[in-house]
Amino acid sequence: MKYNRQRIGYLEGIISIFVNLILFIFKYWVGIVTGSIALIADAWHTLSDSISSLVLIAGIKISVRKPTKKHPFGFGRVEQIAAIFIAFILGIVAYEIIRESVERYLSNESTTYGSIAIIVTIASVIIKEALAQFSFWAYRKTNYITLRADGWHHRSDALSSVVVLVGIFLRPYAWWIDSLLGIIIGFMLFYTVYDIARDAIERLIGLELPEKLIEEIKQIAAQNYDGDLRLHHFHIHNYGQHQELTFHMKFKESTTVYDAHEIATKIEKQIHEKLNIESTIHIEPLNNSKPICN
Repeated sequence: MKYNRQRIGYLEGIISIFVNLILFIFKYWVGIVTGSIALIADAWHTLSDSISSLVLIAGIKISVRKPTKKHPFGFGRVEQIAAIFIAFILGIVAYEIIRESVERYLSNESTTYGSIAIIVTIASVIIKEALAQFSFWAYRKTNYITLRADGWHHRSDALSSVVVLVGIFLRPYAWWIDSLLGIIIGFMLFYTVYDIARDAIERLIGLELPEKLIEEIKQIAAQNYDGDLRLHHFHIHNYGQHQELTFHMKFKESTTVYDAHEIATKIEKQIHEKLNIESTIHIEPLNNSKPICN
């Protein structure tokens, strides 16, 4: 079954924005009523999900633009830039949560929770994990890295709500539990920032080809050339959903340039059909030890 990648991405972003805005209002209201910094922090965490979803929608809209003369490889890498921006927003939220939690502890402020706090927190855990699952499903169908980042953002919010829920039941035994929970949530967010930013930055810098992909390329080459396969010098450049692959292939000295070109063209065409990768093959003679004269 084929899916419209762009439509799925937009749908996930719109649902995320709508649901998170509603959750933010309820969480923030309960946090103000109870005076809980953990609940207020959790509310802002939820609101930051809406901001990241806005970035996600903008990133998808730009990344699917067709290549231009000035940008011949398209705008796919906007996905990675958007993911880094989401991580940056999340990092600011994490810092503010930890700072406010430390200030609350130093001023010896405690919190009294009520039944409404328990209800809202449980509902948040269920709804946010459901959103995370939807985002991960959308990521698997579209391979948009920003959807994966948004999914982890939802899950980190669900986990932070779990931490708050535990704190609500531990409150009678420790007055400082709200501050501790705020700090824990903050560091959970920092880890999420690290995971999202690392993945996006690695894709921008460039990654080594997986062995599985190299084997698939070799199998395609073997189907079109019965000589001794000497594939090497693999390089791949990721531009979102558009990938450019280059590698070298050696041919027997008796193979004419015309025949080598025909074989290479067939291999390039099959790599595109089977792996959805644009490839360029550099042709070399099998014995390439002779010096090149200028």
